[in-house]
Amino acid sequence: MPVAVGVIQTIGFPAILAAADAMVKAGRVTLVSYDIAESGHFFIAIRGSISEVKPAMEAGIRAAEEVFGGEVVTHYTVPNPPENLESVLPISYTEEVEMFRL
Repeated sequence: MPVAVGVIQTIGFPAILAAADAMVKAGRVTLVSYDIAESGHFFIAIRGSISEVKPAMEAGIRAAEEVFGGEVVTHYTVPNPPENLESVLPISYTEEVEMFRL
């Protein structure tokens, strides 16, 4: 099954929370990473099949933009990420998220 990684960066925590909620409800994806990107910016990363990540990303972007004051700074989807990308960036399945893996 071809897998993909989707990442969204927002300004403000409520926007990233709304994005995360919408993404896991819109597709069979696993939330693999969340962190503070920089001053007031947050990012979230999801993984799943390419066909599931695309609608999940669309739902997450819409949800983040609907939050009062929410702003999507950037977003990107990587279909079939190479192994070296996974070893360097925080996008791999960890023990904490393994039980939620779909």
